[in-house]
Amino acid sequence: MGSASSCAAAGAPGADDRLEVDYLVVGSGVAGLSFALKAAAHGRTAVVTKRALSESNTFYAQGGIAGVLSDEDSFDDHVRDTLEAGAGLCRREIVELCVREGPQRIRELIALGADFTRDRETGGYHLTREGGHSHRRVIHAADLTGREVERTLVEAARRAGVALMEHHTAIDLVTTEKEDLAGPTRCVGAYVLDNASGRVLRVAARVTVLATGGAGKVYLYTCNPDVATGDGIAMAHRAGAAIADMEFMQFHPTCLFHPEAKSFLISEALRGEGGVLRLRGGEPFMARYDPRRELAPRDIVARAIDSELKRTGDDCVLLDMTHLPKAFLVEHFPNIAAQCRSFGVDLAVQPIPVVPAAHYTCGGVATDADAQTTLPGLLAVGETACTGLHGANRLASNSLLEGLVFAHRAAARAKVLSRGLPPPPPFRGWDAGRAVPPDEGVVVTQNWDEIRRFMWNYVGIVRTAKRLERARRRIGLLREEIREYYWDFLVTPDLLELRNLADVAALIIDSARLRRESRGLHCVLDFPERAAETADSVLVRGKPAPEAWPRPAERI
Repeated sequence: MGSASSCAAAGAPGADDRLEVDYLVVGSGVAGLSFALKAAAHGRTAVVTKRALSESNTFYAQGGIAGVLSDEDSFDDHVRDTLEAGAGLCRREIVELCVREGPQRIRELIALGADFTRDRETGGYHLTREGGHSHRRVIHAADLTGREVERTLVEAARRAGVALMEHHTAIDLVTTEKEDLAGPTRCVGAYVLDNASGRVLRVAARVTVLATGGAGKVYLYTCNPDVATGDGIAMAHRAGAAIADMEFMQFHPTCLFHPEAKSFLISEALRGEGGVLRLRGGEPFMARYDPRRELAPRDIVARAIDSELKRTGDDCVLLDMTHLPKAFLVEHFPNIAAQCRSFGVDLAVQPIPVVPAAHYTCGGVATDADAQTTLPGLLAVGETACTGLHGANRLASNSLLEGLVFAHRAAARAKVLSRGLPPPPPFRGWDAGRAVPPDEGVVVTQNWDEIRRFMWNYVGIVRTAKRLERARRRIGLLREEIREYYWDFLVTPDLLELRNLADVAALIIDSARLRRESRGLHCVLDFPERAAETADSVLVRGKPAPEAWPRPAERI
């Protein structure tokens, strides 16, 4: 569960509880900071983040950024690899746009000071290869790429004068419709909890941008940090924006299996450099599942491991790197080597015990090519958004790329939008009503644990219609309990995360029940084949999708 302390929100806001900016960004990963950095050049910009700035999925990203940076590679090949991994559900125009604009965004990051690993022989940047890629095209900073990207963007944002509001948790978006304000329906900001004081702020904005990352913490086993509770997706859903493709949760095939290791990812780059997956007895098994073996897309590798674990009854499989020189392993994977060594595993001497874990939310808030959602005044970028790039399964290392590309496009669009929008109208301060300080934190802890456990068991790597129905009934009861608790007690960071987690779990369950086929990351035993007809996205509750989106399969 999140480590933030449980502070009670003040019941009566003071006169100074209102902050007005041109651009409000919720989230501080690659997408949020990239947008803020560019938006700050033409308007007052604030970034709200519920922990420290660096506590994001970006910071923990190991692999790198996929981009066509070699003469041996091509845009067409990167597009083809992305489409193939996406299992027929990618929006081709979005894939082509992202692939073609990606190299320039990477160069901008380098110009800001990002220090990526160099190739000793050529002097150029070292490019690695990951599952699903036909070429070496992943630029990286050893195996700590996310940390380097985050450092670069935080320093640049500070220089640009972005207001960085750490330890502030967004509660809900504010719309003119909800507040009964004059003018057309649009998002005009958000209510934000100051975690330290417990005071709720009104942050008004011409344009609001959701960049809160994904929702890996909805599952019992995940390699995501504690902050990945789907906040932006849940808030957008409650505000009426369309949400797409939530049934596609990517499970990373290789998370370190050790009783003392918490959510430590073993990068796909290890398999890209020759790592072999083996059973406990030493037998390699990936050739039985795909001719690409360890370099097959993540959905195939994760299901293969899951199948072998169910067949053998073992609690993990082994990733073998012992046939590679120790100097090579330490040079290319210093962080992974050090972390494994701290748990008694020497990469050069013994295989790494690994299991799949929830890793990436391919669905999210439905957007167009400029990050616009179906709610005017609200944009979404990064893992929070569903652009159509990933389709039914994300190609490795396309996530940081997506964040960079669509943050740039969002900033350009926001500049145009802000010029045509009037200042956000005043909206009322936070009213806690008769809510009192929470008296039983165990209620939050119990519900949090229960959601994550039944999501893993019922809505995990392999699903059945019966399990999904059980999950639907249970999440309905839990959401009602959480709703009552939310209105009875003053809000806290933990309660807000639990509320969002429950809403996102319901979206995943509803979407999975609607997709009556197996495609990409969605594998359901009752419908084992891919549907023959052209695939459509599943859109759930909200305003009509942008015109560019495929016709929704069904609305809930």
